[in-house]
Formats: sequence, structure tokens, C-alpha cells
Amino acid sequence: MSLTATEAKNRFGQVLELAQRQPVHIEKAGRRHSVVMSAAHYDSLLAAAQSPAAVEHGEPSRRFYELYKDWVDLQNGLVDASGIPGEEYRTW
Repeated sequence: MSLTATEAKNRFGQVLELAQRQPVHIEKAGRRHSVVMSAAHYDSLLAAAQSPAAVEHGEPSRRFYELYKDWVDLQNGLVDASGIPGEEYRTW
């Protein structure tokens, strides 16, 4: 659900109740500005963000990371330090 900042201010109690069921997007000046969500949803996002394996990749990636954690961390460190070889030639 999406509301303007004024609507959210005027209906704050309802926004809090709705946020228990789904994230509520707040728009300001016609652009998405903030999101109100339940504390449980926020906690689950924080827990997922602390896992180095990306959540959107699902369980197989998480298992891969657990098996090869040292190698993955080494590769990520090399990319952070040196960048991606040939990156300047990529069109995106």
C-alpha cells in the first residue's frame, strides 16, 4: 500500500495497524520516501542481511557459502581490493 505523507500523518494509527500485515510506502513530493513495517518484518530483514549469502538467491546459495566460506570471503576481498578485471570494457 502507498500513502502520501499527509495521509500517513492524518491516519497514523491505521498506518501502524496496516504495517503489521504489509509494508506501507510513504510518498513525499510524489516520490517514494519511506516504508513503515512491523517490527517482526524488520527483525527478519536484519537477520537475513547479516548472512553474507544473498537472501534473494535462496537456500542453495546459503549452503554453498557455508561450505566454501573461506574461499568466497577471499574472492570478495580480492574484488574489493582490485576490482573486477576488464570491468572498464563492460558496456553496463
